[in-house]
Amino acid sequence: MIDQQVEIPTKDGKTTTFITHPERGGPFPVIIFYMDAPAIREELRDMARRLGTSGYYVMLPNMYYRAGVMEIGPIPPDPESPERKRMFELMGSLSIPLVMEDTKALLAYAEGQKAANTKIVGTVGYCMSGRYAVNAATHFPDRVKAAASVYGVQLATDQPDSPHLAAGKTKAELYFACAETDVYAPQEVIDKVTAGMKGTKNEVEVYPGTHHGFAFPKRPVYHRDAAERHWERLLALYRRNLL
Repeated sequence: MIDQQVEIPTKDGKTTTFITHPERGGPFPVIIFYMDAPAIREELRDMARRLGTSGYYVMLPNMYYRAGVMEIGPIPPDPESPERKRMFELMGSLSIPLVMEDTKALLAYAEGQKAANTKIVGTVGYCMSGRYAVNAATHFPDRVKAAASVYGVQLATDQPDSPHLAAGKTKAELYFACAETDVYAPQEVIDKVTAGMKGTKNEVEVYPGTHHGFAFPKRPVYHRDAAERHWERLLALYRRNLL
């Protein structure tokens, strides 16, 4: 595997992006891995590497670059802790239009890389970024062939770019992995997403016995069996579509 960290120019600066892909073969389909709210850390780089070993050019961008933040470190469980408040402040600084602009910049960079095939793109977003992964499929419908939201938030809003409305805006296959217990995506939200995907090949799956964050190995809520199931679903999604 080849790992590298590069500075990718955007309209608003440069986003430090971790890239990993196989050493041999290629060009490889591109996967954009949108981070969760606690930001870039080795845990996410390892997950990106796991994706890359299956034959993909994986890009993990720092989404907080506008604030000059790269890694924010451990987040205490106390909701009143300064670190947690800062995390939510950073999360709130992002929007779908901003992240789609960044996505355009990531794809433009990848177009110049011999190892990347930007005609075939997949996305995945965890936590705050589930909605960004899905919106990439609607904003870049000619490129993004598969998108996955893993315990995503703000999946059913009253805005036209709400993820639960995405099925009619893209031919990409969409997959939503949801935790059974998730204060950020309660059952009524999951029901709206399920209704929005009705009659399509897209899937909304609730993982029994899980909590928000179950796929991250370093989290107290890590659920090994559910995490492995999410990997199986994710890789199968890409195998079906990133041909």
